[in-house]
Amino acid sequence: MEQAQIEIRVLDSLTQIAASDWDACACPEAADGGRPLDPFTTHRFLLALEESGSVGRGTGWQPQYLTAYQGDTLIACAPLYAKSHSQGEYIFDHNWAHAYESAGGRYYPKLQIAVPFTPATGRRFLVRPGYEGIGHSALVQGAVQLAADNRLSSLHVTFCTETEAKIGAEMGLMSRATQQYHWLNDAYGDFNDFLAALSSRKRKTLRKERREAQAFGGTITCYTGAQIQPEHWDAFWAFYQDTGSRKWGTPYLTRQFFDIAHEVMADDMLLVLAERDGYPVAGALNFIGRQTLFGRYWGCIEHHPFLHFELCYYQAIEQAIAMGLKRVEAGAQGEHKLARGYLPTQTHSLHWIGDPGFADAVKRYLQAERAAVEEEIEILTDYGPFKKVHVEEQE
Repeated sequence: MEQAQIEIRVLDSLTQIAASDWDACACPEAADGGRPLDPFTTHRFLLALEESGSVGRGTGWQPQYLTAYQGDTLIACAPLYAKSHSQGEYIFDHNWAHAYESAGGRYYPKLQIAVPFTPATGRRFLVRPGYEGIGHSALVQGAVQLAADNRLSSLHVTFCTETEAKIGAEMGLMSRATQQYHWLNDAYGDFNDFLAALSSRKRKTLRKERREAQAFGGTITCYTGAQIQPEHWDAFWAFYQDTGSRKWGTPYLTRQFFDIAHEVMADDMLLVLAERDGYPVAGALNFIGRQTLFGRYWGCIEHHPFLHFELCYYQAIEQAIAMGLKRVEAGAQGEHKLARGYLPTQTHSLHWIGDPGFADAVKRYLQAERAAVEEEIEILTDYGPFKKVHVEEQE
């Protein structure tokens, strides 16, 4: 029997697709009632961004959700956006844009398959089980065709998985290697087990930092699910605004995002608050995946020594161990994470550029960059805080 042809459709709102259909592609592993590998490509998270006005008109992130149907069945989809800038991406192409426009081209708008404002590795080509081959092919070809038909400069797929990077490269996209700092759970029973794996000097440093941080004059509490109250979001919004104004000029997320997220995905979030006299003075927001705790946002209205490290890194490690999670991804950048047990890890993206000459120049750049990133990861890993294991050569 001849299979139905694949039909590509572009949607400007997730309200046009049922959550069950989208999530059957985005997180099929959650069909058993467990957590998705990560919550960021779920219908509920992406729709919260949309309905809160964090993406859409005036934000530079215009939804163009890419879907592939075979008959009436959604076999694949991707969170695709038309971008009028390169902010909120964390695998940056500012230099490419500058070079492209200096040569007389128009770099923006471009297409981006990504989770806005979220430098967390995860699947970007969301394919229903059983349709892997044709699903990946349909999404890649559909996205490239959409860019070419509209004479856009480029298409980018950021923080995809290593497997997706290989598939994309086989289909003609350019792959890029970058890095982040991740903490890995080596079957630790508790935080002290983790400390025992560190060199003596680093172990003493971490203990000192934790003592000083926890002496800020209040208590540190972790909240999730129904434990998170509306007033907690009022406090966290003040923290987020402070961080956003210093880092980005204006916060990426709107206040309404946190209200919507509280309603539809409170169980996906872990909020760590430092409170004094019952009032929060600093906080860190994490999202909980099936195997990973994702550190996302931090802020404060008072500055205390090492409180940032305590809330963002050490509390995340403790909670990941308690939950039996395999890793903590603490977001983009930050070599200061290395001394605190977060090791450099390669991250991946894919790129298509319409202009052949510019594409060739970028390809050469990416080859050199990859070699530099791999060397840097090797060097930085050797500088990590863990005990050195010396293996005697056998005679």
